[in-house]
Amino acid sequence: MKKIILLISCLWSVLLFSSAQATIQTAGEVVMSTADAVLARVTSEREAIDADPGRIYSLVDDVVIPHFDFVSMSKWVLGKKSWHGASKSQQEQFIGEFRTLLVRTYAKVLLEYANQEIEYFPEESNPNSNLVVVKTKIRQAGRSAVPIDYRMHISGGEWKVVDIVVDGVSLILTYRGSFASEIRKNGLDALISKLSKRNDAMVNSVVKADP
Repeated sequence: MKKIILLISCLWSVLLFSSAQATIQTAGEVVMSTADAVLARVTSEREAIDADPGRIYSLVDDVVIPHFDFVSMSKWVLGKKSWHGASKSQQEQFIGEFRTLLVRTYAKVLLEYANQEIEYFPEESNPNSNLVVVKTKIRQAGRSAVPIDYRMHISGGEWKVVDIVVDGVSLILTYRGSFASEIRKNGLDALISKLSKRNDAMVNSVVKADP
């Protein structure tokens, strides 16, 4: 009887694992489905967004941000020394401010390129890394295409973004350099305060996209 129960348990585990594997989206599918959802929302809410550009923040929050791994991004952008040297409260404050910064930065990019065509390329993976790169290009009429790459890894059973590279410039590496400089000069609390003020200032600086 025990053998039968064990066999059934094993078969059930295999079925559950197979089902999870069958339903999980690839990194490329996550990027594409998210972009499709964003375009659909921007199109349906265009008048409301034009009247109140700040609405784009809630759109990014609802559709885009769930696919970002902010804890990993925060660890990498601060670096091991600063992250482990921070208190739990400082870590939580930093994650919150960094998340807000990315929401508002990405919202501006979204409004700027919302009406452009997106071209997708096959995922690129490295057997020595747990990261996958999803390459895209934003096609612009009369202008050079803008390459935007998404570096992603599995977190919580889903592909999540851990870095965005726009036209060859890594978001994480760029912020890491400027953050490290601020921490060396004034400390982590000063950086968190500076991010908070910057986020507040960005609220009224959303750029409208061309209709």
